[in-house]
Amino acid sequence: MFPQIFRLGNFSIPTYGVMAAIGLIAGLTVVVRGARQQGIDPEKAWNLGLVAILSALLGAKLLMIATEWDTYHNIRAIFSIEFLQAAGVFYGGLIAAIAACIWYMRRHRMPVLRTCDVFAPGIALGHAFGRLGCFAAGCCYGKPTHLPWGATFTNPVSLAPLNVALHPTQIYEFLVEIANFVVLSWLLRHKRFEGQVIGAYLFLYGVARFFLEFLRDDPGRGSLFGGALSTTQLISIFLVIGGGLLWLRRPALQRSAAPSTA
Repeated sequence: MFPQIFRLGNFSIPTYGVMAAIGLIAGLTVVVRGARQQGIDPEKAWNLGLVAILSALLGAKLLMIATEWDTYHNIRAIFSIEFLQAAGVFYGGLIAAIAACIWYMRRHRMPVLRTCDVFAPGIALGHAFGRLGCFAAGCCYGKPTHLPWGATFTNPVSLAPLNVALHPTQIYEFLVEIANFVVLSWLLRHKRFEGQVIGAYLFLYGVARFFLEFLRDDPGRGSLFGGALSTTQLISIFLVIGGGLLWLRRPALQRSAAPSTA
């Protein structure tokens, strides 16, 4: 595809970086708009978004190093073009961002679940643009396929295997996240309890990512139980459980807190 938008000598502008930047701006715009609707200080929401972005970038790269230690165990490999061009492991970014955001929200006394609800649609939209960047760079590629929509990478700078049709898993995930964004945006306007939107995101994305992993063929997600599951799939299971618990628990708490009419 087009891993680089522009190149002059040793200087280049990677397509992934541009798409990620667009996704971050779009996601933060959605978050600020949602914050106003939900009665959250937009400035604090914006600052929280920046904390999430920086921690996510760091977490994604750290988990990539951990799961591909044989490749990225030295400084030279970490500063290689391949490492800098790769997106990292999304779940590493998600976990790091959640931890950093919980710390920020507690420090600034922001309502945790309501704030997470506000961020859920923005995360989905930003991630969707990021996956377009992955498709351009050739990272996060799929297994070989004979399906008519298989993607064949021919650019030598691409991170994907060349000249073989592959499942366009990046596009699959882009479509999943666009659908999630639409659903979550609607749900944010019609939610019935705090945590409903972020719970839906965790559940929907966890299910989709679990099954998409069977089509992925790139390294960097770890292997568990003799290769039966990847580390990413195990994390997906925990996301689904966490999202389901939010949906099951919060309405029960609200019912118990409601005044008795007897």
